[in-house]
Amino acid sequence: MQVRRAAALVALAATLATPLTACGSRHAPPKPAPPAVAAGASAGASAAPSGSPSSQGSPPPAAAPAAGLPTITYTQAATGFPADPDQSSTAPLTEALQVTAKSPVYDAPGGQARAYLTPQISGVDLVMPIVARQSGWVAVLLPSMNRSVGWLPPGGWTISPLRDQLIVRRGAFTLTWVRDGVEQQTWTVTVGAPATETPLGRTFVLGRSSLPSKVYAGLDVLALGAVPDDKNAVAAGLADAHTGIHAWYRNEFGYRKSNGCVRMPPAAQKVLLGQIVSGTSVVVLP
Repeated sequence: MQVRRAAALVALAATLATPLTACGSRHAPPKPAPPAVAAGASAGASAAPSGSPSSQGSPPPAAAPAAGLPTITYTQAATGFPADPDQSSTAPLTEALQVTAKSPVYDAPGGQARAYLTPQISGVDLVMPIVARQSGWVAVLLPSMNRSVGWLPPGGWTISPLRDQLIVRRGAFTLTWVRDGVEQQTWTVTVGAPATETPLGRTFVLGRSSLPSKVYAGLDVLALGAVPDDKNAVAAGLADAHTGIHAWYRNEFGYRKSNGCVRMPPAAQKVLLGQIVSGTSVVVLP
């Protein structure tokens, strides 16, 4: 991996509106997601996905956002959002959400707006898994900030189904693909080095990137919503980059030696690229 060369590419992200992973890759638009379903107030109050209990009651009103709120982007996060209460849960997340216009996202149902979300992030559709529902509001995993959730009031978004889940076990050096709650395949992988560990907790597939370097076996990367936990531990140019799941040209798996990405055997990466859509949840366990 040409880390220093990759770091130079990161500086182009703002100009090209093309996000990069922690491996220095440039994003191409993701493959089409499953058809979305318009979701208004009634959909927002529907049954929660498995592992995400809902509460009954009238939706608390959404307070008007204060002036000057930031917009969550590939390189810019926000503050004031609650931690994911089920960071290590492997309960399948079966629905994903995309806002239909620039929308405020809140720290709790009826709480304070902390930032804005947009339908796309750096040119790719922003599709986030739903982790909880309460009184018509929905909570989603947020991009660009690890293990954080944000709440959206009823309406102003669409939902699409999710069938898959990826579970990474750092200590066992494995990645398991689960579909409809059933394990499909498990592969031995390489994870982040001790100084640049693959971030723990739940995140999601943000999109696909086209990788120019031969070290990625000529295959796309699945870029994740997670970022390095310690941005000072990676090369300076990668501080705003995201982690990813990608193929590796050498047959060296079962190690801790990446910049935080998950390195896959090329044959395994081909399987994931053929099956996994944006918004798919990824859980990284110790």
